[in-house]
Amino acid sequence: QVQLVESGGGLVQPGESLTLSCAASGSIFIYTMGWYRQAPEKQRELVATTTSGGRTNYADSVKDRFTISRDSAKNTVYLQMNNLKPEDTAVYYCYAQVLQFATLSNNWGQGTQVTVSS
Repeated sequence: QVQLVESGGGLVQPGESLTLSCAASGSIFIYTMGWYRQAPEKQRELVATTTSGGRTNYADSVKDRFTISRDSAKNTVYLQMNNLKPEDTAVYYCYAQVLQFATLSNNWGQGTQVTVSS
């Protein structure tokens, strides 16, 4: 079973920055890795993803503020979040589409809270 371990959430003021990281364990190949978020009483939504080929995808609401990056050798993905806004407050979930033992699976982390408030 693939484990995704997230870190880096916290409480910040509007305009500040945070970096989230997520490391996947095991001898695996990861196709797509990225971040989703879920605010109270809202559906989970895509924030940003990156593929094994280096293609990235961002939600319109975070373009020009967030940057996703990946260290494939460490099976780790990062999300640099700049100029945070109160509407970015949510639980952020790491996602990885993994190939292991000839089986493709979708995997989620436990979530890390990001709160943006003055």
